[in-house]
Amino acid sequence: MLDLLMTRRSIRKYKSIEIEDEKIDLILKAALLSPSSRGICPWEFIVITDKTELNELSRCKQGGSDFLKDSSLGIVVLADADKSDVWIEDTSIASIIIQLEAQDLGLGSCWIQIRDRMHDENTTAEDYIRKLLLIPHNMRVESIISIGYPDENKSGHNEDELKYEKVHISKYGDIH
Repeated sequence: MLDLLMTRRSIRKYKSIEIEDEKIDLILKAALLSPSSRGICPWEFIVITDKTELNELSRCKQGGSDFLKDSSLGIVVLADADKSDVWIEDTSIASIIIQLEAQDLGLGSCWIQIRDRMHDENTTAEDYIRKLLLIPHNMRVESIISIGYPDENKSGHNEDELKYEKVHISKYGDIH
């Protein structure tokens, strides 16, 4: 697991290669196995592989989502906010599980934050996506995970870069 975390990077450039159905299935199984507070599992997932839909979704916010149009797969991570007061945490966990499974399968991914982001001056990114994908109003959109075969090489993390000064033992201020 540590090796997976050390090598995972946000990938925003993708090759024009479709992702095999078997890999998409494994990613979705991983998402459905995501931990959830009290086992409520308020999350749901919308799988997008159609290039036209990915292009429309890539315009969901003012910046930081354009690269979605070049991915092979987008997974919209949403939840029924009425089911759980920690839907944000649960969808965040599911989002990173999706990214880690994608990495384990040799795919690249990047988190696109949706909640509390704007599409334009008058419309939230969430409302733009809600209208585009016919999402009911009780469902809240946390993120979109773009996934594809990487078309960029990023070096992994180095153990020397780990910020051990952020680890406190017993009390705040007692540095590791």
